[in-house]
Amino acid sequence: MVPGSMPTPVTDTIAAVATPQGRGGIGVVRISGPGCRAIARAVLGSCPKPRVARVGDFLDADGRAIDHGLALFFAAPASFTGEDVLELQGHGGAVILDALVERVCTLGARPARPGEFSERAFINDKLDLAQAEAIADLIDAGSRQAASAAMRSLQGEFSRQARALAEAVAELRVYVEAAIDFTDEDIDFLAEGQVDERTAALIERIEALQARARSGQVLRDGLRLVIAGQPNVGKSSLLNRLAGQDRAIVTDVPGTTRDLLQATLDLDGLPVHVVDTAGLRDSADPVEQE
Repeated sequence: MVPGSMPTPVTDTIAAVATPQGRGGIGVVRISGPGCRAIARAVLGSCPKPRVARVGDFLDADGRAIDHGLALFFAAPASFTGEDVLELQGHGGAVILDALVERVCTLGARPARPGEFSERAFINDKLDLAQAEAIADLIDAGSRQAASAAMRSLQGEFSRQARALAEAVAELRVYVEAAIDFTDEDIDFLAEGQVDERTAALIERIEALQARARSGQVLRDGLRLVIAGQPNVGKSSLLNRLAGQDRAIVTDVPGTTRDLLQATLDLDGLPVHVVDTAGLRDSADPVEQE
């Protein structure tokens, strides 16, 4: 979407598996859009009451059960996307979930693009951009601290601070413009030092918010630590000790480690990616040279 442009009205219905790939006890198919009620009537026999879980069969076109599970309906605008949302919570098998998505798509939905549910939540003013990005950060969090930081952003903490700063800058601008426009007044507002004080306070708040953003980035991405040195000085042994398991082969033969080996550690909530490297030396072995 082009910045400053009006969002395109959403008229279609999307569907996707909302749980990770693979086998599991529970699998969820999420549907969002104006076609949810009609899809619910076709798959469930009727549309469930909003926010009331209902147990039943999920039916195919011939009325046979594809799966048996819970159905939840969220009426617009009281849903994650701001649209009508239907969730079919059945068993977590790939064949079953694919069959459900296929059934829903034959009823007028289309497969959702990656991140499209969050995109619709943004379009419908359910999330701002910082909150939408926080969803991905929360999913990818490598530590509890990273998850906690992402959750605070998802709840709007970062957005509230950014909006407060924008309002403070706007107020200062209005003050300065008013002082310039009314220069014939007896009091010189710009000479009282308020502008300097307020500007300094704003700069301090902005720098504090930037520091928090950098800390959040480190919590999300982690730090990279490379172990480098001469052959047979204990680089691989150090990696194994830090990882708490044998990640690298350790021998007395120089050149045993030839590829980059990585282990991710959680040090007081900070993800640290430790990389073991080949020993630094000249060798006639073409593989070791590479």
